[in-house]
Amino acid sequence: PLKKLLPYIDALNIDLKAFNRNFYAWVGGDLDTALRTITLSTQFAHVEVTTLIIPGKNDSEEEMEREAKWLANISPDLPLHISRYFPRYQCETPATEVALIHKLAAIAEKHLRFVHLGNV
Repeated sequence: PLKKLLPYIDALNIDLKAFNRNFYAWVGGDLDTALRTITLSTQFAHVEVTTLIIPGKNDSEEEMEREAKWLANISPDLPLHISRYFPRYQCETPATEVALIHKLAAIAEKHLRFVHLGNV
C-alpha cells in the first residue's frame, strides 16, 4: 500500500522510535519495517525523521551514533528531530534531561547536516 500512496505524497515525518529491536518489542512495533519505510519514502518525497528520547529505553550515545550513521547513509541532508520525552499516563519514566538531548544532537551532527531539538 505504501508504494501506491507515495507518488501522491510530498513530505513525511516518520517516527523512528529507537534504533534497537528491544525497544520496538516493548512498544509492539518492528524496527526493520520502520527502516524500510524510511528508505522507500526518501525515494519519492521529502522525509524528516523524529526520535523521541526516553530515559533508559533509547537514550544511549552508541544507539544515536548508529542511528545517525544509518540515516546519513541514505543522505546526510535527511533532517533528524531529536525530541525530549515527558512522563504521561501509565508511563512513569522521568523526563529526558535537556543536557542529554544536546549531547545526542552533537553526536548526530557528526553525520547529519540538519539536526533539530524538540521539547527543550
